[in-house]
Amino acid sequence: MAGFGYERARDELVNVVKILEQGGLDLDESLALWERGEALANRCEEHLAGARKRVEEALHRTDLEERQ
Repeated sequence: MAGFGYERARDELVNVVKILEQGGLDLDESLALWERGEALANRCEEHLAGARKRVEEALHRTDLEERQ
């Protein structure tokens, strides 16, 4: 999962949520799916945090360039 891009992780997370919402799984299957969902959500958050950092750095560089 470490190699998943944001879109792939998000799409798989959406599928996990749909399956969990449908119900009908036994407890072990539900827990395994929930754990996968948590891992996918964390992967998405890593991508978003990285994107946020890149935007902040770009804005900072722009601000420095405008001051010169």
